[in-house]
Amino acid sequence: MRTHSDAHDLRHHGDSEVRDHGCGDLVDLAVNVRTGTPPDWLKAHIADSLSSLAAYPDGRAARAAVAARHGIPEERVLLTAGAAEAFVLIARALPVRRPVVVHPQFTEPEAALRDAGHTVQRVVLCEKDGFRLDPAAVPDTADLVMVGNPTNPTSILHPAGTLEALAAPGRTLVVDEAFMDAVPDEREALADRTDIPGLIVLRSLTKTWGLAGLRIGYVLAGPETIGLLERAQPLWPVSTPALAAAEVCSAAAALTEAARAAHRIAADRAHLLAGLAEFDEIRVVEAAEGPFVLVRMERADEVRARLRRLGFAARRGDTFPGLGTDWLRLAVRDRATTNRFLQALDQALTAVGD
Repeated sequence: MRTHSDAHDLRHHGDSEVRDHGCGDLVDLAVNVRTGTPPDWLKAHIADSLSSLAAYPDGRAARAAVAARHGIPEERVLLTAGAAEAFVLIARALPVRRPVVVHPQFTEPEAALRDAGHTVQRVVLCEKDGFRLDPAAVPDTADLVMVGNPTNPTSILHPAGTLEALAAPGRTLVVDEAFMDAVPDEREALADRTDIPGLIVLRSLTKTWGLAGLRIGYVLAGPETIGLLERAQPLWPVSTPALAAAEVCSAAAALTEAARAAHRIAADRAHLLAGLAEFDEIRVVEAAEGPFVLVRMERADEVRARLRRLGFAARRGDTFPGLGTDWLRLAVRDRATTNRFLQALDQALTAVGD
């Protein structure tokens, strides 16, 4: 592990791999939203909420549903316009002086901190260590630590005990669990914990339920922290349709469906990893636990361009601190899609190697 401050394009996100190239027929392996979502029942529920658009949004029912889903008091829940808003609120509302971001990870938290005027220190995890986190690598002086679990883009699931060891007096520990509901049984989750001082957990409904365009997520933290963040929000920050989604996606039936999806993702990921293992040219982060995998290969930028011509969009890795141009992130898809992708990858590798 090492600390770092190299410049990266922190505002690059997977959607631009498809959107900015005008290729609507690409098979999207660059964005980690589950395919086939939102389900029809969820779209119908959101549509039903449109009859209430004349009234100002009322988040009480959704907040209560999220609190019940995690078994915590309502005063420990704050609904947000996606996890991205939560990063901005944390950066602007909390009395932070020495923030640390653990990389490689989703870059928006660091971007939000920098936009708020903070000097950010990086702790960069290394491939040779399997991108595993050693709490001792985080400086004792850090008063805010941000880490993803499972981490985007490495797909590493850090043990809950490892993350708990990052908690310290006077420190805020932010754990981004945006992909945790894609992990079977939500192993290593901290969302339900109320005994860890300074803990903030972020959740998103974007990935599992296909709601990137609706913007809905939430913060779980102590009441005092929730109060600070809430006072930094504008009035009515979450729309009525988004509140309807938060409420119904926290219900028992939705949680059962999400759990089944997590097990399907795990099986589909194993199929993808087995296929990638057949390529001598590729090194895979095999300890993947999220709905995506991280791979390394020579001339990955050329392979990625060749894959585009073959109809597949992959996420470039060089915008993540700690990674370079020889990395790609691949979203987990169903077996039939993966088989077509593996054939295209074989063609791309052969063409680039010629």
